[in-house]
Amino acid sequence: MIHVVHHPAYVTEAPARSTYRWGKNGAIRDLLHGQGDAIAWTEPALIPPVWLEAVHDPDYVAEVLEARVPPEKTRRIGFPITEQVAHRARAVPGGTWTAAMLAIEHGFAANTAGGSHHALANTGAGYCIFNDLAIAAVRLVEEGTVGRIAIVDCDVHQGDGTAALTAGRTDIVTYSIHAEKNFPARKARSTLDVGLPDGVDDDGYLEQLATTLIPFLDEHMPDLILYQAGVDPFAGDRLGRLAVSEAGLVARDTLIADLALARNLPLASTVGGGYGDDVMAIAERHVTAILTLGQKLSMRNRLPLGA
Repeated sequence: MIHVVHHPAYVTEAPARSTYRWGKNGAIRDLLHGQGDAIAWTEPALIPPVWLEAVHDPDYVAEVLEARVPPEKTRRIGFPITEQVAHRARAVPGGTWTAAMLAIEHGFAANTAGGSHHALANTGAGYCIFNDLAIAAVRLVEEGTVGRIAIVDCDVHQGDGTAALTAGRTDIVTYSIHAEKNFPARKARSTLDVGLPDGVDDDGYLEQLATTLIPFLDEHMPDLILYQAGVDPFAGDRLGRLAVSEAGLVARDTLIADLALARNLPLASTVGGGYGDDVMAIAERHVTAILTLGQKLSMRNRLPLGA
């Protein structure tokens, strides 16, 4: 059984003047419902504002939750913050934290949203409002649930916000493999960045992933992986610059699942990026990632954490 976290607020009406494809999360939900009893569903609680303020500037948190984000920040985010969008922004980090807790118990869990890796301390950016990866990671280590977390980011865009929000910490380490010339123009410094040239195909991508992620995990020895499983390295993605096939994405997720399994590491995944006009095709790639990871990692005979 694969544990999946979903909140009704993930599926919301698109705000005016938005270029983001808001139907993606609903399509992911519907496709996973088609898996029947193979999926165990959990609805997360809305995250307390104090958890948001542990990572984000309190003034920015208030701007979002009160739906009064100024125009210069909404431009960076890519859409206006309505009351519905603000409600969703509280649900998503709670979903990632809940997925992490379920992963610790069951080996794997997936959030059907999240991976908002561009959000910074005092503003959102690149369709990201609050950085659920950093929020969940900080909460997990500060409450003593785990000693060290690795955030592994395979979105085609660098996880600049995550890197900036966790910079200097030894209990949260960050890995980002991305298209070097893609957004954001100004990169932050992750614990390890793997910038790829445009047009890298399956073989080149998987070789770089294996030769960098394996020593990264072995050096830092995390207790948990938070995985940003963006599908925008896909060759046909509207905002990508790489040439990874759908089979290559499956191979990527299989490799990461195998690395986690070999090290007895629980793994929680978030959706991340995937862009284009065919929302169902994008949702199918995200669902394939969840199923690929879940079929490998959702094992009842996992050793206890730390064993």
